[in-house]
Amino acid sequence: MLAQAAFFVLFVLAPVFNLLRYDLVAGHAWLLGFEWRAGLDDFSSGRIDALGALGRILGRVLLPILAAGALLIGVAWRWGRLYCGWLCPHFSVVETLNGLMRRASGKPSVWEPRTLPPREPDGRPVRQDARWWLVTVPLAVGFAFVWAVVLLTYLLPPFQVYGHLLALEPSRNEAIFIVAGTLLLSIEFLFARHLFCRYACAVGMFQSLAWMGNREAMVVGFERERAADCADCYSACDHVCPMRLKPRNIKRAMFTCTQCAQCVSACETTQQDNPAGSLLHWVSGSAARRNEAAFAPPRPPLKQERTLP
Repeated sequence: MLAQAAFFVLFVLAPVFNLLRYDLVAGHAWLLGFEWRAGLDDFSSGRIDALGALGRILGRVLLPILAAGALLIGVAWRWGRLYCGWLCPHFSVVETLNGLMRRASGKPSVWEPRTLPPREPDGRPVRQDARWWLVTVPLAVGFAFVWAVVLLTYLLPPFQVYGHLLALEPSRNEAIFIVAGTLLLSIEFLFARHLFCRYACAVGMFQSLAWMGNREAMVVGFERERAADCADCYSACDHVCPMRLKPRNIKRAMFTCTQCAQCVSACETTQQDNPAGSLLHWVSGSAARRNEAAFAPPRPPLKQERTLP
């Protein structure tokens, strides 16, 4: 939670301090407080040739992007979608609104087929009250407005954007961007939060593909031989998953797992009086391979060839 809150603050303040943004007015990017230019002005003025311009594009634009992407994919290949579960500002909105919507309707999403049990893994009651909609909907719209404004500051000078808003005099283009962004993000936050994470987010999808490509990557392992111990539980691990997955399932069915560890924590809580302990654990390496193999269906016996007498 602290990591998510800190990264959300970074997401909001990064343009203000020119840590990372592209300025459409100035025509160049900012990185860690310094101007970041592709260097094509020298090509336009004839100081460098086409080969030199190509080298600058590769060195100053493509290579940094590829390096950042390689780091993200490398982390995902070994540990899964850690960025999504522990840093992503969108996922922090997903978890916040899931909890509020559960209080308002008994379900973390409008698409959930059934209401969840009215208690937390530690036994605390979760009381459903429709008046929570009076908090949930305005907060979702508020998140959408903040996102729209912040995204705009990644493209225009932040002090210009915030100054216009404080004076209630945004430019026509700023107003169109903020209104359209708030409307679209409000719809997404209210109706398609985890669906976006599962099916539409390119950053999350590439992480999932890298993670699935490594059979020894870190994964939530389930002690299948102790499945009978789950009879005393109300599937708390399923109910707490923000992505609405089944944590005891095979890795292929957990393609979009964000490694948030809420299922592991829920299992530890519900099994705290069990001497054998939790049934869900983080596993990696050969243990991850064995965990997946435990779910593999038995192969049918090979048919023996019929011999003629």
